[in-house]
Amino acid sequence: MKRFMALLATGATVLGVTVLASPPASAATGCKVEYTVASQWQGGFQGGVKVTNLGDSVSGWQLKFTLPDSGQKVVQGWNASWSQSGSTVTAAPVDWNRTLATGGSTDLGFVGSFTGSNPQPTNFTLNGVACTGSVGGGGDDDDPPTTGNGTPVEVNGQLRVCGVNLCNQYNRPIQLRGMSTHGLQWFSQCYNNASLDALANDWKADLLRTAMYVQEDGYETDPAGFTNRVNSLVDMAEARGMYALIDFHTLTPGDPNYNLSRAKTFFASVAARNAAKKNVIYEIANEPNGVSWAGIKSYAEQVIPVIRAADPDAIVIVGTRGWSSLGVSDGSNESEIINNPVNATNIMYAFHFYAASHKDNYRSTVSRAASSLPLFVSEFGTVSATGGGALDRSSTTAWLDLLDQLKISYANWTYSDANESSAAFKPGTCDGGDYSSSGVLTESGALLKARISTPDNFPVG
Repeated sequence: MKRFMALLATGATVLGVTVLASPPASAATGCKVEYTVASQWQGGFQGGVKVTNLGDSVSGWQLKFTLPDSGQKVVQGWNASWSQSGSTVTAAPVDWNRTLATGGSTDLGFVGSFTGSNPQPTNFTLNGVACTGSVGGGGDDDDPPTTGNGTPVEVNGQLRVCGVNLCNQYNRPIQLRGMSTHGLQWFSQCYNNASLDALANDWKADLLRTAMYVQEDGYETDPAGFTNRVNSLVDMAEARGMYALIDFHTLTPGDPNYNLSRAKTFFASVAARNAAKKNVIYEIANEPNGVSWAGIKSYAEQVIPVIRAADPDAIVIVGTRGWSSLGVSDGSNESEIINNPVNATNIMYAFHFYAASHKDNYRSTVSRAASSLPLFVSEFGTVSATGGGALDRSSTTAWLDLLDQLKISYANWTYSDANESSAAFKPGTCDGGDYSSSGVLTESGALLKARISTPDNFPVG
């Protein structure tokens, strides 16, 4: 019987203090466990456990560990079935991660509460065997990749899809993190040299998503004017080394085929104009709704060739059913896409979420789908699906941690001063020149700026 061993990750941050675990006296081949605290607030925290199998393939595993303080409790979790008896926590697999192949890993997460201190878990066991080490007596099994210096576009160059990942010019998987505009017809004043300087230099964002509404006083009212505005923002993003995601923001009506002719005209124009640029990504239908996957697929297979005729290399993002929920909001899931994918290459599929409305079942779908489909979270919010209500910090953090773990790129809704809690700025901010200080940021804006501004560490070797 194979023994499965693990190493509690050194350098885990708990209560803001780096805790260094001592190496075991002896170690055997098996598995590795990395425990992290992604965030902590008064009386609560979010923990993550990454399990990597270093031995033979195993199915039906069970992970157990001890929460040392009597006040520590698991409140909710994802990517596993979680239970707690006294101080012992048990995580059992769900259908999609029941088997861990040799070298395979799965990321588990939970939200916990505490009343006293919040020490790191101890006594990890896998299938009843004490987890005390990694391969060959400890040490780091993964050499850190060489990372590049420069702007996101300078380092990564022309992007492409490789497998299920977004990859850079070195064929290495990367994650882009950035912000989405609000509707250009309403908040054009928010997108100027000062705000884009702040986004690139202070927020250290990798991309700007330009939300060009088609209806609601958008593109259909002035095709030339809106096309020019989009192209201008592409240039402004390029000048600052950011990627530009061009969003054909269809929402009402929800069937993208209603705008098929407009989409062909628009994308033929912007693709021809921007074909030589390395920073452009095309999103051809924002949030399809009230339409079948077959209808979305048909639309995509008519629009993508228009883009490819002018720009054969750029990535295209295809919206999914149920407001780009992979069909979950319509009672479906990713299987309809896996079984009937868009007939095109170098494409990704959109997933959108709003943290206060879309929680564990949506996260489970993304975790499962990410092993089969290249996903791009081209829009998400920290609040409810209405764009309003209170910020859901724990769910937002759970989402962002999951996207980080899976290297799924994202753009937050919105880089605007709209009078709604999803906006990054307080109302009136765009009348001034400050887009970064704590005085102008909403609670949502402060959270996103803190996440986005952490180092990218794009691999180049």
